[in-house]
Amino acid sequence: MGRERGQIELSSQKGQSLKNGAVESPDTAHQISTDSWFQVGFVLTTGINSAYVLGYSGTVMVPLGWIPGVVGLILATAISLYANALVARLHEYGGKRHIRYRDLAGFVYGKKAYSLTWGLQYVNLFMINTGYIILAGSALKAVYVLFRDDHEMKLPYFIAIAGFVCALFAVCIPHLSALGIWLGFSTGFSLIYIVVATWLSLRDGMKSPARDYSIPGTSTSKIFTTIGAVANLVFSFNTGMLPEIQATIKQPVVKNMMRALYFQFTVGVLPLYLITFAGYWAYGSSTETYLMNNVNGPLWVKAAANISAFLQSVIALHIFASPMYEYVDTKYGITGSARNIKNLSFRVLVRGGYLAFNTLVSALLPFLGDFMSLTGAISTFPLTFILANHMYLVAMKHQLTSLQTLWHWLNVCFFGLLSVAATVAALRLIAVDSKTYHVFADL
Repeated sequence: MGRERGQIELSSQKGQSLKNGAVESPDTAHQISTDSWFQVGFVLTTGINSAYVLGYSGTVMVPLGWIPGVVGLILATAISLYANALVARLHEYGGKRHIRYRDLAGFVYGKKAYSLTWGLQYVNLFMINTGYIILAGSALKAVYVLFRDDHEMKLPYFIAIAGFVCALFAVCIPHLSALGIWLGFSTGFSLIYIVVATWLSLRDGMKSPARDYSIPGTSTSKIFTTIGAVANLVFSFNTGMLPEIQATIKQPVVKNMMRALYFQFTVGVLPLYLITFAGYWAYGSSTETYLMNNVNGPLWVKAAANISAFLQSVIALHIFASPMYEYVDTKYGITGSARNIKNLSFRVLVRGGYLAFNTLVSALLPFLGDFMSLTGAISTFPLTFILANHMYLVAMKHQLTSLQTLWHWLNVCFFGLLSVAATVAALRLIAVDSKTYHVFADL
């Protein structure tokens, strides 16, 4: 009972814990509380405007159509902001800073929840990283095809190159806060491929005859692709690592994190909306899962966009791999100068090994849309919606009205059912594609 009473109040709500020095920060080998809310806002925006946006026209709009697609994207934005705000407000829950998602879950529920959350988060981040390597490899192949379409270089080769570059970057950047100027480069790269893809799509759309916007497939397949598209909607906005990102922000951590979230879900979502709707408007049901494969235009312009997508994927992958890097660095006491031979060798061995395995999986099953659906189903739904609502329900149970309690329980049940349905749909899509394409397919 004593522990429960100590957990009831959120220290962030009244802002007293920090003033009294009562908030305990856990040990970590990485930097915490060093970044402004604006830099953290750019970290979040980098995630939602990564090269994945080049796939949303095909993976979200094509299976849903205009009205469900537009409404679904707007609802996903609002629901995601709400769910992330719940997690952000629990950052200093119970007089402790919870700089890892698993730490927060473990504090609220106990040791078993710690392990389960860590497992879900690992799967989530691994799948996201797999998608980034597939994206980076696809972008490199798109550049190659522009100038030499002889089919000698296959997609798995480009995925291997992408994985190697990602490993080099991971070795050079020790922790999330060290990204610094690279976030500026990431924003620049994002603007290049978003502007180019949008401009070329609009130009193609104005020249093309009437497009077919009907949802392709049989009645049965439409059900599964629609459910998969819903999983892709939430995948667009959610990281599954909000506490890890919030750990880098300066005090007051909750107030500043809310500023970063408002930035992400207002200014940050506009490029995503723009390219998603423009691509679908231009190509309709024939929109591919990598929009740059649809567009027509000058070779050098398309090459610049694809190279930018490749480089941005390398930076974005590092953000989503950072919780795993922080875990092993802290576990093995990797502190001090990043240039230290011991620390450098450790990063080469551990991060290089992790990304080598990730690259192998990416090359084996390069089905980008399917991975987005599966990631959203088995990890994004549970981490960002089910767990966020239930943790907030447990933490604030003595301060919520009966109507608020009912609202959170409805969210838990709804997203739980949706997660199960989306998992079945995603596995079916992967099974179908696996029959169509062999492993190490050249898509």
